[in-house]
Amino acid sequence: MQQVKGCKDTDHVPSMARILTLTGHKPNRGMSTMCRLFSITSEQPLSPLIALEALNVMKEGHDGSGVGLYMTDLGGEFAGYRNCPILSGIFTKEGMKKLNEYMTARGFVAKHEVVIRPSKTPPSGTPRRDAYMFAVYEYPAEWMGLSREERSLRFMITRVQLRQMGIEDGGSMMVFSFWPDVIMLKEIGDPLEVADYLDLDKRGILARSMLAQGRQNTNYAITLYACHPFFIQGVATMTNGENTAFVPIREYLLSRGCPGYIGYQSDSEVFAHIMHYTHYKLGMGLEAYKHIITPLKDEELNRHPDGQWLRLLKHTCRPLIVDGPNCVIGFLPDKTMFVVQDSKKLRPGIIGGKRGLYAVSSEMCGLDYVIPDRDKSKDFQPMKYDVASVGPDRAEVQIWNQWQPFTHQR
Repeated sequence: MQQVKGCKDTDHVPSMARILTLTGHKPNRGMSTMCRLFSITSEQPLSPLIALEALNVMKEGHDGSGVGLYMTDLGGEFAGYRNCPILSGIFTKEGMKKLNEYMTARGFVAKHEVVIRPSKTPPSGTPRRDAYMFAVYEYPAEWMGLSREERSLRFMITRVQLRQMGIEDGGSMMVFSFWPDVIMLKEIGDPLEVADYLDLDKRGILARSMLAQGRQNTNYAITLYACHPFFIQGVATMTNGENTAFVPIREYLLSRGCPGYIGYQSDSEVFAHIMHYTHYKLGMGLEAYKHIITPLKDEELNRHPDGQWLRLLKHTCRPLIVDGPNCVIGFLPDKTMFVVQDSKKLRPGIIGGKRGLYAVSSEMCGLDYVIPDRDKSKDFQPMKYDVASVGPDRAEVQIWNQWQPFTHQR
């Protein structure tokens, strides 16, 4: 993935002040408490029910008040459209009409879509929606000569504009992603009940990499844009914990001029945006991400072999330091799955598996349910200095520690 230079297009998106006015400036902190999280990466395409069933095993830790699902490295009906952007969202009838007008006017051509118009009675607490849609588009002909980084920026801007349209008219559309090889679903209700209601296992949707969240509602109303996982330009994260440094982080990100840094109805959304900033703006990877969100103390940097450079990174990115406790699980644009903890107080998170199949779970029972035949002696729970990841080859769990040399690689 190439860097997006500038990451700013003020001619195509509303002002940040306008966006904050429409979306709300207050984070929904209830979305970042002790939910249950499950992430999986597999050589073989899997049904999303695998991840949702793992959440169900951990149901004592979530109350069934909401579900979020991120899927990439797609199989099934979407396997043949890897380079085409996929739009994921929830629409009213009027929203579908507005969407079609918008996309047609800009030269997008629909190539394949799965539209779910439920006929069953919704589960308790789940609103009745007109349509859930996952639609593949061929992008406009004039985009063909653009660089990958420019197309990437335009995908993001398109998502922001559509989201904005839905907010401005009171909710005709909720758009969660517009990106190649990515499908997202968010809804209020128990994860398995929502999946059954939508007949999700019969929709031809399979994926090799997934993030799934089961929500524990403790504060505020449920807002789907505040529901994990969060996604921006191939970066997806979800978090257990509470980020009490949310406000200064949000203000710093808003000052960067990136059209995708919007919303912030959850204090956990900044974790995805910090990773995006690290990857796209700084050109660095997980090592830098860990050092940015939880830098070593000054006395520790005095003893680190790369202390001088890391001190500069710490001072430069000081507004992005988090204040936990938090456990962050996510995927990078190259499909690397990762899990990190902050340095204040740990939230549950364990990674394990076998070659070709690895998972991260809030609780051991979720990991046991999905991969019971793994070597459990190789399970790993990251502590405050650790980064654990599984690369796109899904060969092994790689563990890196902040005391190890810093390679500057992305």
